[in-house]
Amino acid sequence: MGITFVIVGILLLAYILIATENVTNVNRAAVMIFACTVGWVLYIGYGSDFVMNQHSQEYFTFLQGSATSSVRVKEFIANQLLLKYVGRASEIVLFLLATHTIVEILDNNECFEFIRQMLRTRSSQKMLWLLGIVTLVISANLDNLTTTVMMLVIMRKLVPNRRQRLIYGSAIVVAANCGGAMTVIGSPAGLLLWNKGLLTASDFFLMMFIPCLLAWAIPTWWMGRELPSHVEADLGMLAYRGDDSRLQVWQRVLMLCLGIGGLWFVPTFHNITKLSPFLGALCVLGLLWVVNEIFNHKLMDMDSMSDRRVPRSLYYGGNQLIFYVLGMLLLLGVVVETGAVGDVWNFLQANAVPEWLLAVTAGVVSSVLDNFATAASFFALNPSTEINAPYWAMISYMSAVGGNVLIIGSIAGIALMRTEKIHIGWYFMHVGWKAMVGAAVGFGVLLLIVLTCWRN
Repeated sequence: MGITFVIVGILLLAYILIATENVTNVNRAAVMIFACTVGWVLYIGYGSDFVMNQHSQEYFTFLQGSATSSVRVKEFIANQLLLKYVGRASEIVLFLLATHTIVEILDNNECFEFIRQMLRTRSSQKMLWLLGIVTLVISANLDNLTTTVMMLVIMRKLVPNRRQRLIYGSAIVVAANCGGAMTVIGSPAGLLLWNKGLLTASDFFLMMFIPCLLAWAIPTWWMGRELPSHVEADLGMLAYRGDDSRLQVWQRVLMLCLGIGGLWFVPTFHNITKLSPFLGALCVLGLLWVVNEIFNHKLMDMDSMSDRRVPRSLYYGGNQLIFYVLGMLLLLGVVVETGAVGDVWNFLQANAVPEWLLAVTAGVVSSVLDNFATAASFFALNPSTEINAPYWAMISYMSAVGGNVLIIGSIAGIALMRTEKIHIGWYFMHVGWKAMVGAAVGFGVLLLIVLTCWRN
């Protein structure tokens, strides 16, 4: 059907615009929101053909004996098909919205000051590894873009030398992408699989931990060899912003434990209640919000309270990620509903293309496209509902680490490129090929794990 090719063409055009965002300066979130809207409008315009080919039985059940018509077809698409994808996407978007608000509350109360104090050292190697470890841990609980922007803000205040900031910033991006791939809540890709019931949090972490650790540690060690023995660090006292309260240490520690520690409890919340993970994240946010108002009750009636803001880059980046994820999932949804994705998967199965080769392909694609777009696309290919299938782990891993090879391969990398004005060539020569080696070593370990432990 010609319209199917048009809708698939819209997806491919959107991917091209994402991959060339650094050249065209067209925001990827805007591209995805517009593309998904056009895709669904075209789909519903030719709805009768699609519905009869893909959902004839469900459609006649929907009619309940009434006569079919173009209006009824549109109602079926709007209520039975579109809302299904909106619901799945909203689960991820609400989770991201909750985590971004948690970060904003913690940052406004200087709860991340502990990280800044921890990094106050003139040893280049110590700062490199501390930056990497902290980023790795935080990104396992927050999305990689939020983590990257937050850590870049901290790093820029400490390191005035631009050449050294390029290395440290690259190390942050590598750690954020690897850390986010370790857990089901560390990236939108993991959240997507977890919300669909295709992963269990503990098994996914056990599969991904060592491979992701290797994919991070190997290039980080290599990058450290380019640094001098001492870093030109600004160890002076950080300026007080003057627009928020100076909470006591125990209050900031408590809020940090409630925020970050509470997110660690979300998988347990999901296992106990079987409710969507975003409800657990909202529960953590609600509790932290109440504690925030109690601790800052003296500021509630002050004009300065309304002036307190998270850094603009973090706020804008968070909104961009949310709209990008929403648009991507809705666009992939309409392509799936055309039947084109199923045809591609049947072709791959008929030609016995191995899963590990698809994973390697995902790694290559994610180096120029985007790790979430790549992961979501390859997830949509496979109609399997097998829980903890090796395919999910391999695609998740390769999409994440493939984004480290080129700086345009992840939203975190794009954030670094815009912040430090890094050229793609410089990044690949000093970081990308090292990340590729680490990714290959980690993938070998992942294959050993999933094909021996999880297949048996």
